[in-house]
Amino acid sequence: MVSLLLAVIYLAFISLGLPDSLLGSAWPVMYPQMDVPISYAGIISMIISLGTIVSSLQSDRLTRLLGAGKVTVISVAATALALLGFSLSDRFWMLCMWAVPYGLGAGSVDAALNNYVALHYESRHMSWLHCFWGVGATIGPYCMSFALTGGMGWQGGYRIIALLQMVLTLILILSLPLWKRRKGDEAEEREAKALSLGQILRIPGAKAVMLCFFCYCAIEQTAGLWASSYLTEHKGVEPELAAAFASLFYIGITLGRALSGFVTLRFSDTQMIRMGCAVIALGIGAMVLPLGRWACLVGLILIGLGCAPVYPCIIHATPAHFGAEKSQAVIGVQMASAYVGTLLMPPLFGVIARGLTAALLPWYLLILLALMALMHELLVKKTGAV
Repeated sequence: MVSLLLAVIYLAFISLGLPDSLLGSAWPVMYPQMDVPISYAGIISMIISLGTIVSSLQSDRLTRLLGAGKVTVISVAATALALLGFSLSDRFWMLCMWAVPYGLGAGSVDAALNNYVALHYESRHMSWLHCFWGVGATIGPYCMSFALTGGMGWQGGYRIIALLQMVLTLILILSLPLWKRRKGDEAEEREAKALSLGQILRIPGAKAVMLCFFCYCAIEQTAGLWASSYLTEHKGVEPELAAAFASLFYIGITLGRALSGFVTLRFSDTQMIRMGCAVIALGIGAMVLPLGRWACLVGLILIGLGCAPVYPCIIHATPAHFGAEKSQAVIGVQMASAYVGTLLMPPLFGVIARGLTAALLPWYLLILLALMALMHELLVKKTGAV
């Protein structure tokens, strides 16, 4: 039964990744039909991100009230409804409207599932869980491509993913009996009260882990968004080759998390995070040093591989750092910090690149990496967990 529930959770994380790359792959076709500027994709993305921040901050309260299983069902159902709404939209304001339930659903399920796995499964399962997110994020564009080449339009691509989400919602409903907790756990959750943001911030190490998450997601999203521009404008790499290696950055993260699941059998979460930071630093060094463009391409892949263990291992270590009774609240705030980093830092580098040069990308990533590593060491020192 435990293995069956784990399989359901893996499916849920595939569903979490499925729609994440849809907007980017469909937008070149969408925006002319909507008669809006190409930059308006950023508005939809920001609405989704704001929704995820709000729902992440409320995840502790919702999970204590309903349980992780029901929160997952409701969240995936909300995402399915939002994707169906996208497929029926023919005006930009309609896309903005449906982006609200999409963001709210994504944030709730992300925080609830991460906490559930952190509490009930070993570190390797957390790495593999986020590997399955990468599988979903990889499948999404292929579904959109299938719809576009098959004459179904971008609306058909959204309908395909919405249908998959509806099927998963049904599977999750049928799996609800598997999520039942022990009576002792249920009694503890009823007695414990949801923590406010102010109470969470006063927990030793909470601010450090929030900044750690902020920096990690800033590194991942900035590198993924601006890698191609850096390679073409600063290193003279052909756009087609630059695009291919930019995609390898995400493939490196996905494959790295699959590998990390096995490596965690030998090393602790803290050791995995430190190794990840070291590999990211090697990748940045390869981009900065005058070793030729191929070294720069390899450096980009190394950054992806280094990113692989950091996110899942920080999440999995949360109960060890803060205790099981506070982990849902802290993970919710961590998720919110992650989305804030995603929301703010890639556009900030865009401003820097436009005003100065895209050649500053490795140094921008290096500053974020140094702050992330410092905050992680501060977290370990304050909580005493190793």
